[in-house]
Amino acid sequence: MKLGKYSIGIGDRFARQGKAQLNAIIKAKELGVEITPVWNKSFREHQVVKSNPLSTRKEADDAVKLMNWQHSYFVDADHVGLKNIDFFIDCSDLFTLDVADFIGQKAETKDIQSFVEKYEKYAGNLKIPGIEEEFQISEKEIKQIAEKYLFAVQEAGKTFRHILTKKDKDTFVVEVSMDETVSPQTPVELLFILAAIAEQKIPVQTIAPKFTGRFNKGVDYVGDLEQFAKEFEQDVAIINFATKKFNLPENLKLSVHSGSDKFSIYRPIKNVLKKFNAGVHLKTAGTTWLEELIGLAEAGGNGLEIAKEIYIGAFSRYDELEKPYAAVIDIDSSKLPEPDEVKTWDGKTYADTLRHDQSHELYNSNFRQLLHVAYKVAAEMGETYLSALKKNEEIVAKNVTENIFERHLKLLFL
Repeated sequence: MKLGKYSIGIGDRFARQGKAQLNAIIKAKELGVEITPVWNKSFREHQVVKSNPLSTRKEADDAVKLMNWQHSYFVDADHVGLKNIDFFIDCSDLFTLDVADFIGQKAETKDIQSFVEKYEKYAGNLKIPGIEEEFQISEKEIKQIAEKYLFAVQEAGKTFRHILTKKDKDTFVVEVSMDETVSPQTPVELLFILAAIAEQKIPVQTIAPKFTGRFNKGVDYVGDLEQFAKEFEQDVAIINFATKKFNLPENLKLSVHSGSDKFSIYRPIKNVLKKFNAGVHLKTAGTTWLEELIGLAEAGGNGLEIAKEIYIGAFSRYDELEKPYAAVIDIDSSKLPEPDEVKTWDGKTYADTLRHDQSHELYNSNFRQLLHVAYKVAAEMGETYLSALKKNEEIVAKNVTENIFERHLKLLFL
C-alpha cells in the first residue's frame, strides 16, 4: 500500500463527522488536487471517549461508501508502540510508531559501534542536493546521534515486526513519530535516524520529527518562521538524499503532527513542497471536535446550552484536563472567560470566541485551547452529546467541511 503524495490526518473524537470531513477532500479533488484522507485516533483518545478502533474503521468505510470516494484512504493507529499495538491491528492499515519515550536510552555498545563504523563515511563536509548549506559532521557527532536515537529506532523495528506477525507487509503503511519530545531533531540527526530506520528494514513512508517552535493544540504556530522554513526545507532535502542512499521508499515524506491551525507555516511548507516536488502528511486531530461545538452553539437552543455546559465543566476541571496535554498547550488562565459570563452568551458570541479566526475581535486562543482538551467532558455526557450532534447534523457538518477545506486544504494544497 502507498500513501498518496498529499495526505491529511482527520482525527474525529466521536467518529460522527466522516462524511463532512471527506466532503472537504472531495472539494479539493474537484479543483484538481488529490489528498488522501487518513482517519486517525490515538489510544489515549479511545480511552477517554471509551471507544475502540472498530468505530473509526466503520466511520471511514461508511463515509467512503456514502460519498462514493473512489480513491485510497486509511485508518491510522495513532501514536502506538508494543504496549498497545494489538488494540489497533485488526482495524488499521496505517501505523504511527511513536518512539519519543525511548529517545535518549542507549542501545547496546556493540550496536552503536557497528552503526558508527558503517556510517562514518558521512563524516566531514556533507553537501545535500537542493540546499546551499554544507553540513560539517564529525565521527563523534555520529556516535552521539546513535547513542541518543538508535535504541528508539530499534523499538520501532520491534513494533513493526510484531505487526508483521499479524498482517501482510503489503497491507499497511508505516509512519515513525518522534515529535512528542523536548528537543527538535536537527536535519543531521534526521539523516542518521533514517539510516537507523533503514537498518531495521522498516518501509517507512512518512516520518514525524519535532520541529523548532511550539505546535500547541488547535492554535497557530509560535516560533521563528524563518527558522522553521529553513529547517523544513533542509529536512525535505535530507529525506530525498536518504531515500537514495539508504534504499528507503521513494515516496517517503515529512509528517507535521499537531499541524491543525498552524496557518502561518502553511505558506513556507507549500513553497518547499513546490521546490522539491515533495509530498507532506498533515495531522489535524482535534479540529473537528471544536467545529462540533461551534455548530452546536450556532444552532442555539439545547445545542448552545450543551456547548456552554461543556465549557463550564472544563473550566472547573482545568488542572485535570490540562495535565495530559501540558506540553502542547499554553493557556493563560487569567484570560479565560468566567462561567457566569459564558452563561449569558448567545450562540454567535460563543462561536466567534472559539472559531480560529485570528482577525475577529472575540477570538480567544485560551478559550479554544481549553475546549480542545475538554472532549472528555463531552464524552461523559454520552448520548446527550451524541444526540445533539445528530439533531444539528447539518449545521455541524457545514462547519466541519468549511474548516478543513477553507482553513487547511486551500492554504496548504491549492
